[in-house]
Amino acid sequence: MTAECPSADVPAVQEVHAAAERIGPWIHRTPVFTSRTLDEFSGASLFFKCENLQRTGAFKFRGASNAVLCLDRDGAARGVVTHSSGNHAAGVALAARLRRIPAHVVMPANANPVKRAAVAGYGASVHTCEPTMQARRSCVEQIIAKTGATLIHPYDDRNVIAGQGTATLELLEQVDGLDTIVAPIGGGGMLSGACVVASSRAEPLRLIGAQPAGADDAARSLAAGRIIVIDNPSTIADGLRAPICERTFALLQRNAAAVIPVTEAQIIDAMRMVWERLKLIIEPSSAVTLAAVLREPDRFAGCRVGLILTGGNADIDNLPWQQSR
Repeated sequence: MTAECPSADVPAVQEVHAAAERIGPWIHRTPVFTSRTLDEFSGASLFFKCENLQRTGAFKFRGASNAVLCLDRDGAARGVVTHSSGNHAAGVALAARLRRIPAHVVMPANANPVKRAAVAGYGASVHTCEPTMQARRSCVEQIIAKTGATLIHPYDDRNVIAGQGTATLELLEQVDGLDTIVAPIGGGGMLSGACVVASSRAEPLRLIGAQPAGADDAARSLAAGRIIVIDNPSTIADGLRAPICERTFALLQRNAAAVIPVTEAQIIDAMRMVWERLKLIIEPSSAVTLAAVLREPDRFAGCRVGLILTGGNADIDNLPWQQSR
């Protein structure tokens, strides 16, 4: 079973505005941080949208809560199910708890233990599977067959995309004159939401995805004009291992989004830099944004750039710069 939604494949900007009103009582309006030092390093004016300070520690709560709130009473009563390596899982778990409905979450065996503990702490039933997309889908199908639960997909869902778009909407309200948005891209829900918002603006807004080089299916797909599948993506940015889908790919193509791949070393350096300069704990999946700006400074020189720090659920007992010594 899937949540009801309008017939078109992708949300309209009106749905993002409706999502902002719907989830407003549930989410945090996250702050925007700046750093003169990072501006000097990059040659641009950088504005960091701190979704690492969102409820559940990640932007994913926006899309998850919007999708859960869109369910009718009968659908909600049967509960929800999703598959996720962590942040979307936590978002769905908390949204379901707030609506007082059951939640089933399928997580791969290699999921971050910090994120797994958070999902269980929100009261969801956690189901472990092998770390492949096929294993995830198979487990979800079994749960749906048994419970009738509604699938809340991590990104291939128009209500989820509309919810994620509220972060960009909020950022544009907080900072005047932005000409560029940089967001991490795994499955593409966050950047797709930004695309929906950008498409309604009179002023041009450049959209750039940041992606680990070891999981750069979006970069390869946009270059090829078709979806390219990477069988075993490898990166410390565990939240960005998911593949893009037809829905998110179409939005990226339609809005001429670009993607900058970054190395593992660049991700680690950017994560540490945010910690040292902004005093913020972020996870590797968030650090790709700053890594992308620093990798190609000429592309951003003199621009006003919004960077979305998508999550802060880092394992502080195993920080990546400690592991790389």
